[in-house]
Order: sequence, then C-alpha cells, then structure tokens
Amino acid sequence: MAGRKQFDIAAALDAAMIQFWRAGYADTSVDDLSRATGLNRSSIYSSLGDKDTLFLRCLERYSTRYGDKYDAALSCAADRPLAAARAFFDVTLERIADPGLPDGCLVAQTVMASPALSAGVAARAREAIGFQHTRLRAALKAGRLDDEAADSLATHLAAVNQSLAVMSRVGTSAEQLRAVVDVALGAVAQRVGARDRHAAAGPRPR
Repeated sequence: MAGRKQFDIAAALDAAMIQFWRAGYADTSVDDLSRATGLNRSSIYSSLGDKDTLFLRCLERYSTRYGDKYDAALSCAADRPLAAARAFFDVTLERIADPGLPDGCLVAQTVMASPALSAGVAARAREAIGFQHTRLRAALKAGRLDDEAADSLATHLAAVNQSLAVMSRVGTSAEQLRAVVDVALGAVAQRVGARDRHAAAGPRPR
C-alpha cells in the first residue's frame, strides 16, 4: 500500500534501545543505529528522528516498560510491604539475569553520562531516575510507614537498586547481588516491624 511503512517501528525502537543501552549515548553513532535497526540513515531520520530524538524515545520506552513492571511489583505494598519490596528488586534481578539484554540500567548509565548529553536528554534522564524514588515512597506510604520513614527508606532502596545495575556491569555474581538485596530487605523488615510494634502498643496514656 502506498505510504505504508515497510518496517516495524516498535522493533526498530527496541533495537535502537538495546544499542544505546549496550554502548551508551556518546559511543553510539547513527551508523551504529543503522546497523542495529537495519535501516539506512535516511529512514532513521525520517521515521525515528535525529539521534537526540531517537534516544529520548528509547529512554521513554525503557522507562515505561520497566516502570510498569515496578508498579505491578509494588501493587501489594498496602498489605505486604516486605513482599512488595522483594518483588520490586526481583524485577531488576530478572532483567540483569536475562542473557538477551545488556548489563546495567539504561537510565542509570545515562545519568552518569550527563556531561556528554544535551540539556534536554540529561534532564529527562534525571526525571526518570527520580520516578523510582517517587514510586517507592508512595508504596511505603501505602504500607503505612510515616513520611520520614517512607522517604528515607525509599531513598535507600532506590540507591540499592541502581547499585545492582552498576555492579552487574563489573561482573558481580547473581548470588552476591541477591545478598545485597537481602540486606536491603532486612532494613524494610526492621521498619515494618517497628511500625507494627508501635501500632500494637497503642496510644500512650495521658
């Protein structure tokens, strides 16, 4: 049919995303993207945009895909905050263990490369990494932790989650990564236990 695209846009975006994820923004050229997607330069520019535009589309695609997985994992936080935190980390560990995906985290490595990025791309990457703290904080609040505890614990869990991505890129074993997660889950269990003990004690007599 006239005007019909002769390639799968979604597949091309996934291929470009993997290329950026594996090599990073600065070390990915348009020729690299052409080889990854199977499209010539003209088709990339006309259908996917210039390098910055395409990278933003890939970053958005990555953030949405894994953001949805994290949200699903945390959906039980109101009743089972510890199980929710475990499921949250499982999303990351499963991604790291997938042999078809590059190591690390596209968002985290993009933030670390901010000096080499345009202002718009760097700002979007910082926004994306901030969403992780926001969703964790909301989940912990749903699990009836107070504002201070939810905020500090969300900061801790987000930092651990990003460290898993970095550690995976230097060859840390799955067992070692799981051990790091177990320590973080211990912090969640401690906070939840303190909350439950406080609730069971009831209000102090006046």
